[in-house]
Amino acid sequence: MKIYDTKTAPTPRRVRIFLAEKDIQVEYVQVDLGAGENLSASMRAKNPIGKIPILELDDGTCIGESDAICAYFEAIQPEPYLFGQSAIEKAQVMMWQRQVEFCLFMQVGMCFQHSTGHFKDRMTPVPEYGKEAGINATKYLSVLEKRLADEEFIAGPKFSIADITALCAIDFARVVQIRLGEKHQNVNRWYQQVSSRPSAKA
Repeated sequence: MKIYDTKTAPTPRRVRIFLAEKDIQVEYVQVDLGAGENLSASMRAKNPIGKIPILELDDGTCIGESDAICAYFEAIQPEPYLFGQSAIEKAQVMMWQRQVEFCLFMQVGMCFQHSTGHFKDRMTPVPEYGKEAGINATKYLSVLEKRLADEEFIAGPKFSIADITALCAIDFARVVQIRLGEKHQNVNRWYQQVSSRPSAKA
């Protein structure tokens, strides 16, 4: 199997960290997003919307979307559990994963795309939307600050995919000048802990 990946992009990094946590080795094939390689006919045959990452299995089956790729590997190698083990853990992880995805990760991504115009050759940037997305992302850091006052990790006492998504979002947010500050003491504590895990270097 192989994963079509882009080292500099935050979404593929989520999969790399996830697999590093599970100690799963796969072949990575680099795709140049800046040059639009992901939009080629061959890549669209693997994922019609041309997004990276893509997992290609040995039989040619392709799976797009980082959550789906991670869910596949969780199913074939459950431990360590990164989607939760018990019913309540699974629900808590999914709840926080979706919140972090929509309220932080995607907001940072929209801020980047619409504020920088990096992909203006394939989309129409709306600078005001980018600005608002950045504001939304910053506001959600306050939600995490409150949550992490009582919990070691975002979804509870165990490291999960929600932490991976948040870490990738916060690291990428530097590109659009969104950074943790002194008022984010709990998030900073959490950040130092998760970013020091060996998988964070993936």
